[in-house]
Amino acid sequence: MSTDSRSSWQLTHDLDAFHARAADFLRSEPALHTALLSVTDTLRVQGLHVYGEEAPHFGTYADADAGADAGAAGRVRGAFLRTPPYPMTLSPVGPEAAEALARQLAATTPDLSGVAAARETAEAFARAWEKHTGVTATLGTRQRLYRLDTLTPPEPAPPGRARVAAEGDLDLLARWYREFCAAVGQRPGMDAGEWGTSRISYGGVTLWETPDGTPTAMASVTRRAAGQVRVATVYTPAALRGRGYAGAATVAVSRAALDAGAGEVLLFTDLANPTSNGLYQRIGYRPVRDFAQYDFSG
Repeated sequence: MSTDSRSSWQLTHDLDAFHARAADFLRSEPALHTALLSVTDTLRVQGLHVYGEEAPHFGTYADADAGADAGAAGRVRGAFLRTPPYPMTLSPVGPEAAEALARQLAATTPDLSGVAAARETAEAFARAWEKHTGVTATLGTRQRLYRLDTLTPPEPAPPGRARVAAEGDLDLLARWYREFCAAVGQRPGMDAGEWGTSRISYGGVTLWETPDGTPTAMASVTRRAAGQVRVATVYTPAALRGRGYAGAATVAVSRAALDAGAGEVLLFTDLANPTSNGLYQRIGYRPVRDFAQYDFSG
């Protein structure tokens, strides 16, 4: 993405102002901006403090003539959001924009815990952050964004069926969400019960269950935003893995998203996990772009 010296970052804690300024930009490439879109949607639906007590922080990178209000004419070229204590999520931007943001935030937000972005952007911001703050940036999770091409159910499918999770499954979903976060080494993004309640409210979790009705795996999706949904939190308890349950649940939730009108179905995988990367490609997902998270310390 090209930038020039006439562009600058404008920061705010006002979600509505950020949405008004950034919405068209985020919707212009919904796949690359999927995390920004889904987190913004969650904040708008569930409230500003769903991820923590501290107020979220937002920013847009725009032509200098964009002004401070949403109606100004400058073109938005980049965006970020931060929901403390979690790392900042940053759209793909060029090195000049990453440098400018690091310099500006270093003066106002020295406790930034990290950055998650497309690989080149994350690396550029991390190096700039080290320069302006003296902290150490360590490469953490490396992810690959996939987009569904032609859905290809695995053969043979495991015995059983898919069903949409309901209120009676809330305790199970909360437990599995906590287990999922522990298994992948990430801090839960929100209270486990609140996560389950939110997903159930829009039919966002599909369970795979055996013929006797025992749940064996779950796959969830974000709400549709800008025509796209993202498969997230695919989980099978350790004792039940290797039997095709996660793949079957992912196929079912992906098909449901398409049937509901999603234009794109996306998902992220951890590049350190060859099993999940292989599975999703076998059922029809194709690589879009690599992403990375850098963690800041000291």
